[in-house]
Amino acid sequence: MTGERLSDAKLDELRRLSERVASPPWRAMVEGRDHTSGDSFIMIGREDDRDEDMYVSRDSGPASSADLDFIATARNYLPCLLDEIMRSRTQNEEPRQ
Repeated sequence: MTGERLSDAKLDELRRLSERVASPPWRAMVEGRDHTSGDSFIMIGREDDRDEDMYVSRDSGPASSADLDFIATARNYLPCLLDEIMRSRTQNEEPRQ
């Protein structure tokens, strides 16, 4: 998929997916790095307005800290990235003077 331009339909699908899940911020909370006891998880929502925590696992056990960081960061930045792509496409389509 590297180097391939995302179609408008794919961008719309990503936008719909982003709008159907819990709102950002999502924050990876890794045991030993971000807190001292319990499992690693993704904290969803602001400190004063939290949703349920998300625990991510693989067949072999809990997901790695890198996986949790990626999932949380992707959720937080996906709407901004989609907006940036649309702005860039709109600017590239405008006639130049």
